Amino acid sequence: MSDRRGIAYVDGPRLRRALLAACAHGRKGKAELNRINVFPVPDGDTGTNLALTLDAIAADLSGSREREVGRQAASVARSAVLGARGNCGMMLSQFLLGFAHGLEGRARVSSVEFGEALLAGSRSLDRAVENPVEGTILTVVRDSASAAGQVPDAGAEDAAAGDFTTLMEHVLAAANDSLERTPDLLPVLAEAGVVDAGAKGFVHMIEGVVGLITHGEDADVGHTAAGDEGSTRPDWSPIGAMDHPLGEGTRRYCTEILVEGPGLPDEKTVRAQLSEGSEELLVIRSEDILKVHLHTDHPAAAIDYCATLGTVTAHKAEDMFAQFEAARGAGADTVRRPVGVLVDSGCDLPDAVVRAHGIHMVPLLMVDGETTLRDRVDITAEGFLQRLKSGGPLPTTSQPPPGQFAQAFERAAADSEVVIGVLLAASLSGIFKSAEHGTGLVPDLDIRLVDSGAASILVGLLALKAAELGETGMAPEEIIAEVERVRGQSGIAFTVRNLDRLIASGRLGNFAGWLGGLLDLKPVLALGSDGRIRALGKTRGARRVRKLLLEGIFADIPRGAKKVRFGIVHAGAPEVVEPLKAKLHARHPGADILVSPITPVIATHLGLGAWGIGYMVED
Repeated sequence: MSDRRGIAYVDGPRLRRALLAACAHGRKGKAELNRINVFPVPDGDTGTNLALTLDAIAADLSGSREREVGRQAASVARSAVLGARGNCGMMLSQFLLGFAHGLEGRARVSSVEFGEALLAGSRSLDRAVENPVEGTILTVVRDSASAAGQVPDAGAEDAAAGDFTTLMEHVLAAANDSLERTPDLLPVLAEAGVVDAGAKGFVHMIEGVVGLITHGEDADVGHTAAGDEGSTRPDWSPIGAMDHPLGEGTRRYCTEILVEGPGLPDEKTVRAQLSEGSEELLVIRSEDILKVHLHTDHPAAAIDYCATLGTVTAHKAEDMFAQFEAARGAGADTVRRPVGVLVDSGCDLPDAVVRAHGIHMVPLLMVDGETTLRDRVDITAEGFLQRLKSGGPLPTTSQPPPGQFAQAFERAAADSEVVIGVLLAASLSGIFKSAEHGTGLVPDLDIRLVDSGAASILVGLLALKAAELGETGMAPEEIIAEVERVRGQSGIAFTVRNLDRLIASGRLGNFAGWLGGLLDLKPVLALGSDGRIRALGKTRGARRVRKLLLEGIFADIPRGAKKVRFGIVHAGAPEVVEPLKAKLHARHPGADILVSPITPVIATHLGLGAWGIGYMVED
């Protein structure tokens, strides 16, 4: 899309490149957007939320080969809803849903048709916001889309043959004009001397597209959006000058809930149920996905209601008071949240949970001949499952080198004052030691490492606990103490279809005699609090294996425990999930249960058909 002679149409590949450019450029403004984020709450997270939403979109686009523009837009809209964070992310997702609807069924579109789709996206957003506030991203999206319908036809005899370069430059000019007017429409912005942060992020995205068109894919386009000059003064913090955000009637917890399942109610029904006692309520539905954002004093009640609609696959509740205090305390420095969490990809946390909490992930490595693959980046659980089924040679596994950890620490520290790394048990891998060496490469960063003494989904559950505690404003040392306390009463058990991969991995050396007599018996193994594998028993048949494993877990969970969370993981054994969920819910009604495929690095050691249950006791 770099031909200045004119671009007459957009198809799937061109839309993909344009949106990737929009995502890349939009993410660059993260720190500045955080610093000027004074509305609706001055909590300094708009840039982070937008960046996380754009990351989800870019991840979907990176592997796409879709040729039709309508199908490409629909895929992007779905990934945006799944990854949406904060008001800005939710509004962007709603806009993209309407935009995709405007392109439905099209293989390629002209500039006029593209402009009509932008208008459809804007109208979709307008309809979704019950209490619209002008001077926000809502206004700038509307003004930008309206401008798309007023573009000169660039001298073409047929308006449908218009030039996309002209279209997008016209849209960008209108977006910048609208952004510059946001303080005139919203007094809190004028008082702080800034433009709206979410709106500015949207303008940055348009800049990315125009930069791609006019300068090519390798161009490094700077930010030129309205308000850039005045808002980048290094000695000035607009958030630090703001009054306390939690006045009378203001709700404390920024709550987001992702629900999946068939037969979900429409947005109006959900809004009616959640509107009382809430602010900034946004509800998006896309087929079998429902995403809810609201500010409330009672996040658990909202989550419980959503659980009646379908499967709650991710939820979070951030204390905006703690965020505001951290942002105000940053002064003129970069605005960051107090605590961030980092994991390795072996944690087996579902992508939706990782995105919801902004957890940073370091991919473990697999070596396939001369090629090094990043776990969950270059190779997915679904792709690796096919290799397991083929029965051919498998890649070997490798830990990330210290330099890779150092880079991950730097990325995480850009978002958080303190980074807590919850990692695979040191007794099982050299990952923890490599991370320790990595901290030595970034001595100026505050990195706290936790040896989980765990593997797979139990690492994920502990990291999730750390992230949730961080969202409440708890101090880092208290978070670590609580994670270590919880680990002492939590565990994981698993079984395998055959022993070949476990024996090849060398992680069952002490079981050689016991394993030798198994024949067709299936072992049930557990990871103790010391990070070492122990045998729970062996038996034949799927039902007996399930019974033995569940009995082992229930025996280890302290009697009378009321707050227990579970995680079910499997390598190509989806048939075990529903029976296991039924048994777990029968014993612990209402318990959260995460479900995830076993990541390739772990699956290569356990083999096809392996599955396990992690449990975390929080009492």
